[in-house]
Amino acid sequence: MAQIDSYRTTLINRQNELSKLTSDKAKEQLKIADLNKKINTASDATRRTKNLSTINSKLKEIERYKKDIVSTTKKIADLESKIVKKNKEIFDAQKKIDKEQVSIDKKRKIENDKLQKDQERSLRNINNTLNHHNTLHRTTINEIQELKKIPEKITVLFLASNPIDQVQLRLDEEARSITEMIRKTKHRDSVKFESRWALQTLDLLQALNEHDPTIVHFSGHGSDNDEIVFQTQEGIAKLVSKEAIVQTMMASADNIRLVFFNTCYSRNQAEAVSEFVEATIGMNTTIGDKAARVFSSQFYSAIGFGLSVGKAFQQAKALLMMEDIPEESTPELFIKPGFNAEEIILVKPK
Repeated sequence: MAQIDSYRTTLINRQNELSKLTSDKAKEQLKIADLNKKINTASDATRRTKNLSTINSKLKEIERYKKDIVSTTKKIADLESKIVKKNKEIFDAQKKIDKEQVSIDKKRKIENDKLQKDQERSLRNINNTLNHHNTLHRTTINEIQELKKIPEKITVLFLASNPIDQVQLRLDEEARSITEMIRKTKHRDSVKFESRWALQTLDLLQALNEHDPTIVHFSGHGSDNDEIVFQTQEGIAKLVSKEAIVQTMMASADNIRLVFFNTCYSRNQAEAVSEFVEATIGMNTTIGDKAARVFSSQFYSAIGFGLSVGKAFQQAKALLMMEDIPEESTPELFIKPGFNAEEIILVKPK
C-alpha cells in the first residue's frame, strides 16, 4: 500500500470515530433533557399533594435525577474533550495527505520530464540512424548473399511458465497478441508459432528437439539471482539457474538464431547465451505485464515484415514510448561477436 493510501485510511478511521463521538454526545444530551423533564414532573407532583410521604418520595426522586444529570454532564464534557482531540487528529491526517500529494506530484513531474528527454534523445538517435542509413548496408552482392542464408520459413517456440504460487501473469494474452500481430504481417506464412505451456524442465529439450526453432521465447517469471522460473508437476515454482539455461542453449544452438527472455532480471542470461546464438534479448530489471506484451508483439510484427533484429528491437522500444509505458530502457539486445544487428534478418521476403 502506498504511503498516501495509508494516510487516507487513517483519515477515514478518524472521521468515523468523530462521528461516533458526536452521536454519543447527542445521546447523552437527550438523557439530560429527559432527566430535566422528570424533575419538572416530580416538582409538579410535590406542589399538588399535601401528603408528607409523597412529598418526601418525590424530593428523593428529584435528588437522584440531579445526580444523574451531574454524571451525564461529566460524560458530555469527556466526550467534548475527545471530540476536540479527534478533530486535531483529523487535521493532522489531512495535513499528511496534502504533504504526501505534493511530494507525489513533484516526483511525477520529475519522471515525466525525464521521460520526455529520453524520448527526444531516442528520436534524435532514430533520425541519425535514418540519415546514415546508406552507410549501414554492405554492397549489393553481400546483401544478396546474406538473404540467401535466410530460411523460407522460421519457427517461433513460445515457452510459458506461470506457477500457481507466483503472481499470475497474463501470458495467454501475450501469446494471443504475438500471433495476432504475426498474422497481420507481410510474410505471415513464413512464420510458424508453436507454444508450450506450464513449462517443466523435462519439456524444454523435448520442445527444442521436436520443433527445431529459429527463435526461442521464454515468457514468465525471473529472479534477481539470474534464474528462470519453470514449474513442477504440481504447478509450483522451480528455479533454473543461468548456467543450466546457457548449457541448454549451447547444446541446441545449431539452428537457433534468437533467444528472447521476456522475464524479469534476465539480462545476464541473455548476455551469456549471446556467445552461442546470433542475438538475444533480456530484461535488466522487472518488466510489467503490459510492457512485456506490447514489446514482444511489436518485435515479432517487425520480424514478420522482414526487418532486421536491430530494427525490430528499436521499433518495439518505440511502441512502448508511444503507448506511454515508461519501460523502454528495460529490454536489452545482445549480439554475438562478429555479427551486426542490422544485418540479422530472420524472415526471407518473398
